[in-house]
Amino acid sequence: MSSPHHRRDWLTGAAALGVTALTPHAIPATETRNPTQPGTKPEPFRYCLNTSTVRQFVAPHGGKSRGIVELIDIATRAGYQAIEPWVTEIEAYLVNSQTARELKKRFTDAGLAVPDVIGFAEWIVDDTARRTKGLDQAKRTFELIASIGGQRMAAPPVGATGGQSQRDHPQFSRPITNMLVAAERYRALLELGQSFGVTPIVEVWGFSKTLSRLGETLMVAAECGLPGGCVLPDVYHLYKGGSDFAGLGILSGQGIGIFHVNDYPAIARGTIVDADRVFPGDGIAPLKDIFRTLRAIGYQGYLSLELFNREYWKRDPHQVAQEGLDKMRKCSSA
Repeated sequence: MSSPHHRRDWLTGAAALGVTALTPHAIPATETRNPTQPGTKPEPFRYCLNTSTVRQFVAPHGGKSRGIVELIDIATRAGYQAIEPWVTEIEAYLVNSQTARELKKRFTDAGLAVPDVIGFAEWIVDDTARRTKGLDQAKRTFELIASIGGQRMAAPPVGATGGQSQRDHPQFSRPITNMLVAAERYRALLELGQSFGVTPIVEVWGFSKTLSRLGETLMVAAECGLPGGCVLPDVYHLYKGGSDFAGLGILSGQGIGIFHVNDYPAIARGTIVDADRVFPGDGIAPLKDIFRTLRAIGYQGYLSLELFNREYWKRDPHQVAQEGLDKMRKCSSA
């Protein structure tokens, strides 16, 4: 049990036993039709744009970030049904004397749901003071998400990734190896989120030494001791962390809070990075098998396109968003 391989084998098995207990707020089972092809058969999923895909753009003096208002416009014009913003984008909007109520109206008027917001609270770290501060940050984020009509918050293992130096940056800190301890800390986060009507989602981070595997995240969600725990799988992160995609088959559809979609080229796990992600279907990921599995387990939620490709950032964002949606739709409906 002391070796990493034995520990991960045990964790995956334990998660498999408890996974059917994962029951987040249910997503209505609505039929989605391709708006560009009236009369076509219902689509199995709904489609969401993670703003990282088009947030950055290249300017003469370096990179710039698009504001949430422009990002809403990009998602709407391309035909997405939802948008997955980062909390920093929402905070930037509010800094400019705008209100959360106004932002919620912008989402509503655009016909965009907000199924998830990307957050970065240090909920899992060992240091008690940092974890307390992280929960305070999460509380503010939950309140913000609720005020704009959001439903969930991504909860990656920020602050416990196991980086090389603890002095360079706060996120480089000791990894969490005891998943039961991690589950207790997730319970505290989940209780807090549920008090605002928002569900935090345990996110797989393939580059991290904490929650790099699907089995680890499943155990954290299953063993937290509360209904509503769920996980956030990501095609790139599952590959990066070494999880086999077949593991998705032991989930229930309700055990997935949102699913991040991307593809990756033929680059080894040890060297591939976020910026290497490509459009669905442009890489080697077994996407058709993945989506077939998601349909089989009854997942009816959002597929959210999350890319960090710097070449795409140089292009017209409307074209990038449209191409991403078209390719995601093609792969997921096959």
